[in-house]
Amino acid sequence: MLHRHLLGRPVKIGVGAKRAAVAARFFERYGYVDPSSTSKRSDGLCIEPKVGGHLSSEKIGAVILDDGMQHWSLQRDLEIVMVNGLTLWGNCHLIPRGPLREPLNALRRADVVVLHHADLVSEQNLKDIDLMLQQVNKSLPIFFTKMDPCYFFDVGNVNSRKPLRDLSNSIVLCVSAIGSSNAFVKGVEKIGAFYVDRLEFSDHHIFQAKDTEMIRRRLRELEDTFGHKPVVIVTEKDYDRDPEIFKHLDPYEVLALCSELKIIPHRECTEYGFKKLLKGDLKDELQGTDRN
Repeated sequence: MLHRHLLGRPVKIGVGAKRAAVAARFFERYGYVDPSSTSKRSDGLCIEPKVGGHLSSEKIGAVILDDGMQHWSLQRDLEIVMVNGLTLWGNCHLIPRGPLREPLNALRRADVVVLHHADLVSEQNLKDIDLMLQQVNKSLPIFFTKMDPCYFFDVGNVNSRKPLRDLSNSIVLCVSAIGSSNAFVKGVEKIGAFYVDRLEFSDHHIFQAKDTEMIRRRLRELEDTFGHKPVVIVTEKDYDRDPEIFKHLDPYEVLALCSELKIIPHRECTEYGFKKLLKGDLKDELQGTDRN
């Protein structure tokens, strides 16, 4: 999915269980921008020469590491912790008794917290979560985010565009294999479908022929119940895991939902504030100043 969306941009994508090792291999292969070098600088930032609007160098300037918080020995410049507002900390116990990899006081190491799916959480719960986070780390900036549905595309044509309104009053079956299926289904429900059913698989599940047969059975049941042919909605993540598998559900229409992450203004924590925080932190690091 990232490859599709970032095609042609100055971004490289590494995949692997050992994230830091993957990043190290990229440094070895492409080199990196050294902030202490004597390169031409502008407002404290290293500037590489550009050709045709793109960076002429393939050197790595910054690394965004997914799931890096528990890599304690890794030197990092900014720690952004993303929290699912729908599930939070579960039963607050560590693995294997609960879902946490560390106690909640580990949030003291965080520079920023992003509370995701905030639009699906009650106002009172948001206040309670905000208060709890401030008690752990009173200087912690907290940003509220949501997934904003934009359009659908047909799984047979990734370049197609179908407006959200086209699903109004439709019979829909949401099929997903992601970590937070509730948020996906709630997002589809808000679009205005007449009836929304769901079929969920475990996170990272690889769909197989037996799964498409299960989906077909559910679709036939919905069609018999409502007298109309239902539409299958999948996530982009599930589509990109195997772009071919959902084509086997023909003649049923299968659409992938495209959404954008949006920051919900909350006190002074806005999209502008988030970008300003990132730029300010990067500038400080390149100038060698102490953020503390």
